[in-house]
Amino acid sequence: MAENGKNCDHRRVAMNKEQYNGNFTDPSSMNEKKRRDREERQNIVLWRQPLVTLQYFSLEILVILKEWTSKLWHRQNIVMCFLLLLAVLIATYYVEGAHQQYVQRIEKQLLLYAYWIGLGILSSVGLGTGLHTFLLYLGVGTAIGELPPYFMARAARLSGAEPDDEEYQEFEEMLENAETAQDFASRTKLAIQNLVQKVGFFGILACASIPNPLFDLAGITCGHFLVPFWTFFGATLIGKAIIKMHIQKIFVIITFSKHIVEQMVAFIGAVPGIGPSLQKPFQEYLEAQRQKLHHRSGVGTPQGENWLSWTFEKLVVVMVCYFVLSIINSMAQSYAKRLQQRFSSEEKTK
Repeated sequence: MAENGKNCDHRRVAMNKEQYNGNFTDPSSMNEKKRRDREERQNIVLWRQPLVTLQYFSLEILVILKEWTSKLWHRQNIVMCFLLLLAVLIATYYVEGAHQQYVQRIEKQLLLYAYWIGLGILSSVGLGTGLHTFLLYLGVGTAIGELPPYFMARAARLSGAEPDDEEYQEFEEMLENAETAQDFASRTKLAIQNLVQKVGFFGILACASIPNPLFDLAGITCGHFLVPFWTFFGATLIGKAIIKMHIQKIFVIITFSKHIVEQMVAFIGAVPGIGPSLQKPFQEYLEAQRQKLHHRSGVGTPQGENWLSWTFEKLVVVMVCYFVLSIINSMAQSYAKRLQQRFSSEEKTK
């Protein structure tokens, strides 16, 4: 597997010997320039440069729209087939007839699947915060959510370009300093990288089958060493959608069984000082959630909330807001990178 990228290694070495007017540039000066450009892009965030960030964000949206419009224009046959299919589906959905009962059933199932797959994708990306939730899961969604690191690393390896991604840069630094790694975190990451690289399908399956916040590293490793897509995605899908999902279900069932929950509430109440004040709202919150999950159809759910449920809801809102802000900052930084690349290419042609 490691031999798959030898040609790309030669290409990367060749690209490091970049020429300006016939003279090879010093690799150290190139790295220094990349570092300065990266730091400059990282400063383009809403809380530091709000106007510049919003301007670059808007321009990046226009650039993306222009690129997609151009791609669609060159694929007119596919676009026309899609529009015809969409027209047929719309007509089927709105025209009355005996088929409506099947349409409604299919719609309900599709919305259900889309909802849980969406939660799985959000779980794998931590709502943009980098935190894995481990609870909002559906195996297919979490497997799909692991694809971006794989595609990013694979594209970088094939093109020889350096992506503006902290995890990929950390991965390359880890490979360079593999022999001198001493701390536990670095050795753990190297162990995952070696497992995936040497064992292949079953190594990916092992990493995907357990709660593993470092699985992005497995995706980057597979992309970097040009592991075939279906090998990576197949192992990830089996691991997350079948093995890990059932492990999580068993864990949740055991953890939230009645006697264990009662022991947990009693333990909270035994905490000196703050225990009694936390015990009652925590118990009320669990009881309210139990009634919501077990209420019968047609019976209204209990009203009212305590400060614990209010805090949890506000935490979710904050995470979603941060997710939106991170998208704006990321797109603004992407446009800044376009400008830097354009400036560099203009300097080369002088």
